[in-house]
Amino acid sequence: MATVKDQLIMNLLKEEQTPQNKITVVGIGAVGMACALSILVKELADELALFDVMEEDKLKGEVMRLQHCSLFLKTPKIVSGKDYHVTANSKLVIITAEACQQEGESPPNLVQHNVNIFKLIIANVVKYSCNCTLLIVSNPVDILTYVAWKLSGFPQNRVIGSGCNLDSARFCSLVGERLGVHPLSCHGWVLGEHGDSSVPVWSGVNVAGILLKNLHPALGTDADKEQWKEVHRQAVDSASEVIKPKSYSSWAIGLSVADLAESITKNLRRVHPISTMIKGFYGIEDEVFLSVPCILGQNGISDVMKVTLMPEEEARLKKSADELWRIQKQLLL
Repeated sequence: MATVKDQLIMNLLKEEQTPQNKITVVGIGAVGMACALSILVKELADELALFDVMEEDKLKGEVMRLQHCSLFLKTPKIVSGKDYHVTANSKLVIITAEACQQEGESPPNLVQHNVNIFKLIIANVVKYSCNCTLLIVSNPVDILTYVAWKLSGFPQNRVIGSGCNLDSARFCSLVGERLGVHPLSCHGWVLGEHGDSSVPVWSGVNVAGILLKNLHPALGTDADKEQWKEVHRQAVDSASEVIKPKSYSSWAIGLSVADLAESITKNLRRVHPISTMIKGFYGIEDEVFLSVPCILGQNGISDVMKVTLMPEEEARLKKSADELWRIQKQLLL
């Protein structure tokens, strides 16, 4: 007896169901789910895969939350699994998985713990998607992007850290708040290491091409009576301010990651402040990953912008590079 489907539909063509724009998210915590939802809303993938080693029922529940939104989305296939086979044939793999710091655990031990997690993740991602681009979101993002590059054997253009993309967005948002201008019209870069030691490039902050430094030469310095340095401090502290009452931060990083994914999947060649191998720039001689403005498209990072930094800005970038290299030399890869 013919099924309802057989009576309704006559198949004319046996198609291979190979995705053309598959995106995988590895690590389905708060950040991973925020990345997944942001990617779905921006309609960037023809297949979205979620991978995690969490309990099967919890993983199933998370993917069902997204599948039940299918009527409002245009991603035809959303899958999940604890077997890395679910990640196969991905064009872009976003890694958000990271270890939680245990009570009394030292920062170096925590970094090594994350390295050990990455050894398993990267080996399997490469096995099933050898031509993918890796986008690292896990923290410490600059060090773990270096680790992913080393473990994967991929060319450096295909191993990217989310870096200071969100730091710069927060910075521009706060500049706009002070000026009463939408953040899209405020242009400024936060470069270097993601987090406390990031470097705001005050020399380039502008609105409509008008450099604020020309209007206020003391901008961002200790002599600045308007205390614009507070803008960078607030941008750095904003994540912890969000985490205090909620225990996590997710939506902003999810949208930031989807912004990067859009540049890759649509080959937009937009400029983003993202973490890339910076050896040979600004007097840095070691293999470290730091955020600089990069052109991002279908092949990952195709170009790095030659930003002219003030001597003090360059010195801070070099200091971050030296500290990262000191930590990296101790890692067991």
